Amino acid sequence: MKILTQKFNTKHNTAPFSQIKLEDYQPAFEENIAKARAEVDAITSNPEAPTFENTIEALDFSGEALDRLSSIFFNLNSAETCDEMQKIAQNVSPLLTAFSNDIALNEDLFKRVKAVYDQKETLTLSPEQATLLDKKFKSFSRNGALLSDEKKEILRGIDKILAKLKLTFGENVLAETNNYKLHISNEAEIKGLPDGAKEMARSLAKSHDLEGWMFTLDFPSYLPFITYIENRELRKEMVIAAGKKAFQENDYDNQENVKNIVALRHDRARLLGYKSHSHFVLEERMAQTPEKVQSFLNDLLSKAKPAAEKEFAQLTAFAKELDGIDHLEKWDGAYYSEKLKQKLFNLDDEILKPYFKLENVLKGAFTIAEKLFGITFNEVFDIEKYHEDVQTFEVSFPSSRESKNELVAVFYTDFFPRKGKRNGAWMTSFKPQYIKEEINERPHVSIVCNFTPPIVSSEKSEAKPSLLTFNEVTTLFHEFGHALHGMLANTTYPSLSGTSVYWDFVELPSQIMENWCYEPEALALFAKHYLTGEIIPQEYVDKIKESASFLEGMATLRQLSFGILDMSFHGEPQEILTVKSFEKSAMDGTTFYPDVAENCMSTSFSHIFQGGYSSGYYSYKWAEVLDADAFAYFQEKGIFDKETALKFKDTILSKGGTELPMELYKRFRGQEPKPEALLKRAGLL
Repeated sequence: MKILTQKFNTKHNTAPFSQIKLEDYQPAFEENIAKARAEVDAITSNPEAPTFENTIEALDFSGEALDRLSSIFFNLNSAETCDEMQKIAQNVSPLLTAFSNDIALNEDLFKRVKAVYDQKETLTLSPEQATLLDKKFKSFSRNGALLSDEKKEILRGIDKILAKLKLTFGENVLAETNNYKLHISNEAEIKGLPDGAKEMARSLAKSHDLEGWMFTLDFPSYLPFITYIENRELRKEMVIAAGKKAFQENDYDNQENVKNIVALRHDRARLLGYKSHSHFVLEERMAQTPEKVQSFLNDLLSKAKPAAEKEFAQLTAFAKELDGIDHLEKWDGAYYSEKLKQKLFNLDDEILKPYFKLENVLKGAFTIAEKLFGITFNEVFDIEKYHEDVQTFEVSFPSSRESKNELVAVFYTDFFPRKGKRNGAWMTSFKPQYIKEEINERPHVSIVCNFTPPIVSSEKSEAKPSLLTFNEVTTLFHEFGHALHGMLANTTYPSLSGTSVYWDFVELPSQIMENWCYEPEALALFAKHYLTGEIIPQEYVDKIKESASFLEGMATLRQLSFGILDMSFHGEPQEILTVKSFEKSAMDGTTFYPDVAENCMSTSFSHIFQGGYSSGYYSYKWAEVLDADAFAYFQEKGIFDKETALKFKDTILSKGGTELPMELYKRFRGQEPKPEALLKRAGLL
């Protein structure tokens, strides 16, 4: 099938996955790049004087077919990849990078953009149009348009290499994750493991024609193993295996990739006139400067560290009392944390899981969205899927006397781990929202996770649905919050729609949704025992709330350590003798467990070396300040208060990146966010 258009002959113009063959992609990319190039040439050759409409607006709507193709291909490369697809990605990424450079370094195009930008004070523009104009001008000035021809060629070379390095980094992490399997045939060795995790491990072993139990580095397999297995040596083996991904001096080693990515990012930034990669990135963030980010991280560190030190001392004493452990190691953390939580709160994930059947949790998220924003979710079976695990939904505003159901979005969910899927959880889209020729094109949004899969019945185990840990429940709500940001978008221009916002603002809609998971009024909607239908007992709800800040000091320090490491790599350039020694030095003062020589987290730190979080990992904590402050407002008014929810939708969710995020936030909240709400919630005040 030729993928040459953004319009498909499918319901709601959804992606026709079954009609796309792998061999279609490369020629489709080449043809769509040529088509997009022709659209840009039409702008530059326009004999009329540059205007907002014939230059800025035309540029934003150019390349629609290429963007659609890229979304489909790269989403599948993350969720349903194979060796052939990865080879195609390596081939087409340089083509896309070259095309992107051709746009950013197109002198004739920049002249037209600058001509419009120079007259912005005399133009009558809406706030969204003014933002688009500013963004388009900066997309040239920040990406080499003002460089000499010689330096432009250097920039092209850097970008081409970086595109391939980032792809290779991710491929190596996925390969290392897939390559590790721990097969255990003696049941005594897995003492302590809950029945559900045992059944999943037995099912996995059986799928490899093996007796016994098999464990992998996929989160639903890995986390129960290190949390419950009593055998300390086996926990050690598993933790070390996870910690040395892409750090094994083999074909999938990422040490040189990390060093090269960091060096090239700094070279690129200096070429463009910035002191560092962080200075370049943060110019377009709420935080604005590396100094402000460092100050933010250090301020939180000073508040969290005393609590973390007390927590670690408590955990150490508990392990000593329980098992005579003198020194806690990394493979002890999850195990003794769970034991201590059970002792303090009489709360165990295995007690809670029966109340969190995946289908019920998802339905609960839908119900909460309906109560807040008035949208409904209906599963449909006439939209194509890229894998049998995927579910598809039509999201609508309900019909009224005046109108039929109004489509809000198409929503895909993909919840279980498999070989061709990278680890983690994320939200993405197959088609953006925008308004063109008076038609409001609605988005196609997807959330992808790696949750505990259901157990298929066999001779040795009964069928069991997917039962989520509470952490998986909050993960689902987190990604669903991102999805709402995409689904409820209502902007004119695609580049400003949905989650196209500053990176330190993008986590607000996701993180605020997690708060409903702790509220009795919300839990009563979906936390029901999968066998009896009994609503989760109030005592469990109380314990969930009581334990919400359990070891929060240590958890905060862990997140801060990742943010500090990110800023160390991308802030003021420093010599990296070895990735391991650099990491150890950067994270000094934020870790309690002894270092493990065989481990290095940087070589699998996909957020900053493959994803878009370089100089941005701090965003998670930054957004926590926003979400805690925003949810405090909901608590004042009522967590299902329609007026507050409508205000949040109209000022945050629907606005995308059309205005500065702090202005949008103040319009919702009436004030700038205060960190006290976060510190109070975390028990750090």
